[in-house]
Amino acid sequence: MSAGLMVWAGSVLLAVSATGVNDHPVLVAVLAATGVALGLGLMEAVRTQRLLAWLRSPQAQVPQHEEGAWGDLTYRLERILETHRRDLQREKARLADFLEAIEASPNGVLLMDANEHIVWLNTQAAHHFQLHPVRDLHQRITNLIRQPLFVQHLQSRNTQQAITLPVHDGRSISIMLRTYGEGAMLLLSQDVSERERNEAMRRDFVANVSHEIRTPLAALSGFVESLTVLRLEGGERERVLELMRQQSQRMQALVDDLLTLARLEGSPRPNPDHWFSLDDLIGRVMAEVAGLSAGRHQWHWPEPTGLELSGVESEAHSALANLLSNAVRYTPERGQIALGVQPLTDGSVALHVSDTGAGIAAEHLPRLTERFYRVDGSRSRATGGTGLGLSIVKHVCQRHGGQLRIESEPGVGSVFTLVWPALRVRGGVEQGASDLLGAESALLPWAPRGRER
Repeated sequence: MSAGLMVWAGSVLLAVSATGVNDHPVLVAVLAATGVALGLGLMEAVRTQRLLAWLRSPQAQVPQHEEGAWGDLTYRLERILETHRRDLQREKARLADFLEAIEASPNGVLLMDANEHIVWLNTQAAHHFQLHPVRDLHQRITNLIRQPLFVQHLQSRNTQQAITLPVHDGRSISIMLRTYGEGAMLLLSQDVSERERNEAMRRDFVANVSHEIRTPLAALSGFVESLTVLRLEGGERERVLELMRQQSQRMQALVDDLLTLARLEGSPRPNPDHWFSLDDLIGRVMAEVAGLSAGRHQWHWPEPTGLELSGVESEAHSALANLLSNAVRYTPERGQIALGVQPLTDGSVALHVSDTGAGIAAEHLPRLTERFYRVDGSRSRATGGTGLGLSIVKHVCQRHGGQLRIESEPGVGSVFTLVWPALRVRGGVEQGASDLLGAESALLPWAPRGRER
């Protein structure tokens, strides 16, 4: 018996003795038993209320440890609640990690209930659909996204096929619908703008290659048929054979440029441990383009630089030769063409190829390095270009960590600048940059000055 209960029973007995009923032992026993029962009931009521208050309010103070059955019950309930609390905290942490992982996903994830109300969405989904991640929660999604194709796809509950929607900024997203639970839906979105752009480029590339090859093949086929059916003699036969040779060379040049592009795209970046002389490279390119020009242009070349470049020399030769060949093709007779070499403040070197040709309108400049892109297709074919030269130059620059910059003004001329990065440049003669390279313009406001030859 607890101390409180013993005190209560003693009090009852004293009260009974004071009433003078000691001569009635049965009555005394009944009264004592009643007092004990009342004391026990009162104590159990207090303990019960204390335990219930604790169970109803998790913030309430844990009851003090009791003896007996109530103490054991309180201890076990406390352990169960503590285990439940730890499990709840662990599950909350798991949910937070899961939501954080979805937030880090490059794809959009949006959850909806059976009534198409937004339950949750990550940042990418909010960006894809132009929604607010907090304000638009519990809103019906069709009230926020009203594109007919999207509404039709949502209502069809088609979980097997994805659709592509145009969104803001000219981008496109692919949408896939999944269902789970009791009518709830999961909407997955992915930005496919780059993939569609690459697919369009692939289709254009195939179409352009087919077109470029079809023209010389048709010409060759016609010439072969003429030689087979007609008896051509003398000068006429020589003229036909010369045209056939030109068309064959055109196809060969196209194939060579395509193979060069394929090799550039599939090769790793060159190691910076192979060095070659820039002056020797310029000398070889000068000899090639001088023959192509055949004395029709005025040339300005840089003084010897003493610089060495790191990378694949054949690729640098191809890039520089393409830029100068384009200048020859698109500069009229007696026009001026210049090659300048300019060290930059960060240690890199800029190779400028400038001309006084017709120039290029500003709207064409961003697309000049695309394969087969031509400002004037008929003129390009007449000059013997394949439409791949600038694309080759761009890939050479990218492989060596450099840049290709293009500036042009219609009626004035153009400047193509190939920037070679600082870590791939060494050497140089002991002269100032302006004296060495002619930084002031001789042809255009932005063209480098060089030594006339």
